[in-house]
This record gives sequence, C-alpha cells and structure tokens, in this order.
Amino acid sequence: MLVFVTVGSFEFDALAQAVLSEPVLRRLRDKGYTSLVLQRGNSDIGSVESPQDSFSIEREGVDIEIWKYKPSTQADIERADLVISHAGSGSILDVLRLGKPLIAIPNPTLLDNHQEELASALEELGHLKATSVRDLPETIAKFDPSSLVPFPPFDGSKFRRLVDEEMGFL
Repeated sequence: MLVFVTVGSFEFDALAQAVLSEPVLRRLRDKGYTSLVLQRGNSDIGSVESPQDSFSIEREGVDIEIWKYKPSTQADIERADLVISHAGSGSILDVLRLGKPLIAIPNPTLLDNHQEELASALEELGHLKATSVRDLPETIAKFDPSSLVPFPPFDGSKFRRLVDEEMGFL
C-alpha cells in the first residue's frame, strides 16, 4: 500500500522530517503501508538530503521516493491509499475530490491560522483527520479511513445561484 505525502509549495521542514522519522515509518508499516512518496518542496529533510531533485531510499521496511516538485500531484494522489498533507486548501480539495483518505497537518509557521481553521472545519464534517506533526505517529496508529464521510461532488450551480442572487437576477 502507498502513502503520498505533500508539504506544498512552502517549506514545511517539520512535516517533511517527521514522515521520514522512525516512529512515523513504523506506524505506517504496522498499518500495512510499504511505499511512501514524499513531495518535499524546498523543505529540509535532514540527514537524507541529496543533491538530486528526485531519489529513492529505504527506511524501516518502507520504500521511499522523494522529490521536490512536479507539474501535478494528481497521479500520485490517485494511486495513493492514504494521503498525508499540509492543510493548504488546494491540496485538501484535490485529495478529497479524488475520494482519498486524508490526514491534514496545518503548517503553524504560516501567517494567520487559515490552515488550522480549514482542517478543523473539515474534520468536524468528518471528511478528514486533522493533527499536528507531534501527534502524527499516534494519529496514524488510530486512523480508520472507513470512518471518513465522503466529500460531496463539486456543484458549480451553487456558485452561479449565489452570483445571480447578489446581482439581482433572481
């Protein structure tokens, strides 16, 4: 089984380093995950740093592919059995619209609290599990993807109605 991890386009050193740590990799392996793909952006990944933009390693019985950026993460999300992501709105929506189980981790180094607010709101609706970098190993151990509520499909007519109402067309 495959885990896809994305830290987004900003640096999120804590998340990138945590998913490569022994506690996280062991919990993933214990849950049956044998492969991990990490989109690290410009994040510092510590002792596994490589001059290459893309490389592979093995740790704690998990095969790991690490890369900086790709034009799209959609193919990686589609083939993943679990996604662990920063809590950016674009990444969250991409994952939820593809119906993948998601553990979202807000990046506390960003200004304001928008990632925390979004992750918490979507967790309350049952669409994802929100956690912190510190609590990631325990969250993985307790995470049950079958408990998630499917995200509703996009309905563009709602936005159109809202604009029509605001413009006085309705």
